[in-house]
Amino acid sequence: MATSSSGIKQLRHSARHAAFAGFLGWTLDAFDFFVVILLVGTLAASFHVSKAAIIWSLTLTLAFRPVGALLFGLLADRFGRRKLLIANIVFFSAIEVLCGFAPSYTIFLILRALYGIGMGGEWGVGASLVMETSTPRARSLLSGVLQSGYSMGYLLAAVAARFVLPGLGWRWMFWLGGLPALLAFYVNAKVPEPEAWRQHRQPSLGAILRQLRPYWRQFAYLIALMTLMMCLSHGTQDLYPDFLASVHRFTPASVAGLVVLYNIAAIAGAILFGFVSGRAGRRRGMLLALALSLLCIPIWAYSHSYGLLALGACLMQVGVQGAWGVIPVHLNELAPDAARSLVPGLAYQMGILIAAPTNTVEYALRSHFGYSNALALFELITIVSVSLAVTLGPERAGRSFVGARVTA
Repeated sequence: MATSSSGIKQLRHSARHAAFAGFLGWTLDAFDFFVVILLVGTLAASFHVSKAAIIWSLTLTLAFRPVGALLFGLLADRFGRRKLLIANIVFFSAIEVLCGFAPSYTIFLILRALYGIGMGGEWGVGASLVMETSTPRARSLLSGVLQSGYSMGYLLAAVAARFVLPGLGWRWMFWLGGLPALLAFYVNAKVPEPEAWRQHRQPSLGAILRQLRPYWRQFAYLIALMTLMMCLSHGTQDLYPDFLASVHRFTPASVAGLVVLYNIAAIAGAILFGFVSGRAGRRRGMLLALALSLLCIPIWAYSHSYGLLALGACLMQVGVQGAWGVIPVHLNELAPDAARSLVPGLAYQMGILIAAPTNTVEYALRSHFGYSNALALFELITIVSVSLAVTLGPERAGRSFVGARVTA
């Protein structure tokens, strides 16, 4: 009994370290992505190119993210989550620092493509490491903690743009993004290789790919679900600051304050509904979060006062990121044992690539229906579509990763 108790205690200890590492990795990946969004004008002026050219670098980063998910995910399934997470962290940290030294737009563009490979690999490897290291009961909460790193990265990027950029310049924004390299030492010292990976390890990369043959229909479903989820998050976040500034004439300081508020709410939502999914089930947890987002559309899109808009934005992000808080555990439970880094990570990154036109579509709707109607209509259709996809999809909540094999 004492040995069993000690083993469980050690597992919980390892899970906390893995969750901390995965959370920080995803936080700092998201930090970089939003830094570029916040520096569009500054970078355009520095490299003497148009803003459209800098925005193209964002598209290039997105385009290379599936490459990273495929490369790092496949290697992590073959050689270990821990080793590949360390390699991934070192890789994207080095590229991040080099971005700060970029002497020209061409070099910057190449570096952003390489960063996309690193960013694409981190989520799948980190999520599988966290989920396999934790107990089935703890997965739900840790899933929300892990996914909340995205909102934390957005929040830190906004803070850095407010306090670092004015005094030190844009290059320091990227140099600060190189700090995750220190995380590699932490992972190496504190995070063990999961027993689930050891048990289901395949003898070759080809053997891993052969395990996926009967799984292609469910993999296609996961890509479709992730595409809709990306439309949900980017449709409520990316253009909302512009909506506040152009329609409601809020000052940049007021907009920044509201962005901070709704990202704090997003962090809380991811953790809350991740936890709820452990009690209610993955699909019900997501549907509850989506219902909240659906109900608050009128306040979010049609209010006029700062207070009500802030309330609507916060409730919207509690719901949106609440649904996202369930995604790491849900996808890992649905993935094949032999490809738990590859399948969730690649589905995630393929989803964001397919959903890349979200802002373009939403902005085009604005020209025809007005900003408020465009936001409301796009998210109404998206939330209903996600809800249907979740309702009709599979669920394997709480299943064991040790000693179990999943087929399509």
